Amino acid sequence: MAASKIRAAESGGLTCWVLSEGMAGTENQCLALAAGLGLTPEIKRAAAKPLWRWLGAAMAVLPPQNLAQGRDSLAPPWPDLLIASGRKCAGLALAIRRASGGRTFTVFVQNPRLGLSAFDLIVAPRHDGLAGANVFATRGALSRVDGAALESAAAEFAPTFADLPRPLVACLIGGASRRHRLTPDDGQALGAALAKLSATSGCGLLVTASRRTPAASFRALEVALDGTPAYIWRGEGANPYLGFLALAEAILVTADSVSMVSDACASGKPVHILGLAGRRSARFQRFFDALEAEGAVRPFTGSLESWSYQPLSDCALAAGEIRRRLEQRNKV
Repeated sequence: MAASKIRAAESGGLTCWVLSEGMAGTENQCLALAAGLGLTPEIKRAAAKPLWRWLGAAMAVLPPQNLAQGRDSLAPPWPDLLIASGRKCAGLALAIRRASGGRTFTVFVQNPRLGLSAFDLIVAPRHDGLAGANVFATRGALSRVDGAALESAAAEFAPTFADLPRPLVACLIGGASRRHRLTPDDGQALGAALAKLSATSGCGLLVTASRRTPAASFRALEVALDGTPAYIWRGEGANPYLGFLALAEAILVTADSVSMVSDACASGKPVHILGLAGRRSARFQRFFDALEAEGAVRPFTGSLESWSYQPLSDCALAAGEIRRRLEQRNKV
């Protein structure tokens, strides 16, 4: 890669694709990493055709446009940088790298499950347990939450929450997953616990659901919060999620979502973990154990606590690693 392109990477001039299956969780991590590099990527949503998936990494020998299914074309000119995620995209990412003659610096976010060595860089959370010369381990999921984003959100949403009592407590509610559940009874119990916290501490609540929160369960939570000073976002108007993180003095987040916990821990605020029915996988347990050992999170015990820790800054660190490797490749 020419030195001029290395300088372009620092100023946001590299061409960049984000490749995903279209799943919001993985795509958002790729977009966060591109934003950390100062890039505005072209988003490509595609997956390898079922016919070719059995080839695994060997599918890279085929033209990407023949491998892919989806509305977006995978054709030259190839980008300078490719950031991909999603198991059905891993082989496509390798095919693009090969089709570019190795010129496309190829980054895969999370475990590609196709082997590690063929990618220029793999950015994966440490609880995945990956190791290798081209693996960059993060503390959590890649997040757009940083000081600048929080400062901007605080200015935007401060008037919205001005009438709530202090301290403000953000409540990030997840929901059903392969290992967790949130029934209406669970939602009612969770709402009752939050109402009790407000009554005993005098706090105002900032409450939001996730895409996986069952509607009936969130309604039960809302009923339990009736009469409690709370701002509840129901999906209408500007999303106040960053405003919640920016203006809250403490954050409560359910234990089903690595992404929401990572966002919360990027804020530097005390993060209390709300238990959900179900059973954590070994990977999830490693994630929470590490953050608890570092002092970032604590289980919610019914009252607010205050503490400090080193906020997560995985996007900035991963972006720095990409720049370093691009510069290193230019010197070879």
